[in-house]
Amino acid sequence: MKFVSWNVNGLRAVMKKGFTDVLDELDADFVCIQETKAQPEQIESYTDNYPYQYINSAKRKGYSGTMVLCKKEPLSVKYGINVPEFDDEGRIITLEYPEFYLVTVYTPTSGDGLMRLDYRLAWDEAFGNHLKSLDKPVMVCGDFNVANDEIDVPYPDMMQGTAGFSDEERESFKENLLSSLVDTYRVLHPTKIQYSWWSYRGQARQNNVGMRLDYWLVSNDLKDKIVDSKILDDVYGSDHCPIMLDIDI
Repeated sequence: MKFVSWNVNGLRAVMKKGFTDVLDELDADFVCIQETKAQPEQIESYTDNYPYQYINSAKRKGYSGTMVLCKKEPLSVKYGINVPEFDDEGRIITLEYPEFYLVTVYTPTSGDGLMRLDYRLAWDEAFGNHLKSLDKPVMVCGDFNVANDEIDVPYPDMMQGTAGFSDEERESFKENLLSSLVDTYRVLHPTKIQYSWWSYRGQARQNNVGMRLDYWLVSNDLKDKIVDSKILDDVYGSDHCPIMLDIDI
């Protein structure tokens, strides 16, 4: 089965940049989208190829938000994690299927000067507990707003302590997520340098000065079922590119 995750940085904006053509070309079984920045009534239906569509929008308009497009109907759908302080921004959707749970997440950034770091670390713990509470193998994807390894950023010494590459965020990612899940990209590409996000400033994407912030993580039980895990950095339309997981499940 093929799964795609993409932080589109505004669904209405990416719709004008060939979004549906990308979906048609990739022809994934599931498409997980982060940072929709839209309310349900502002989002088009994709019923031709994806008859099942689930949306979790932020209460604040034009901000955050997640969505999942599916070819197969889930057994259940859960929005958020039942923690009020974390559930107002539409950042999590959990779908249940007979063999697995599929979770998409848009993790909050720590912000300039790590001003939101405490909130971010509390989020990581709450989200990790949510994943550990699920009673089937888990596949979780999205923009985690952290670069786990030094090879996931271009200048690790210079970037140390900045949002997405602080010791606190990286340790939290390892403790709350990688303690029970595996990074599918690193399973197949342990030393490859490739990014999934680039700033809009300073021709960062043209110069390939970015960060690997987007992941497909799966339960250890699914590690041997991974067929492929790719960063599709030839796809444009957002400051992030899509990432794809092919898994035999």
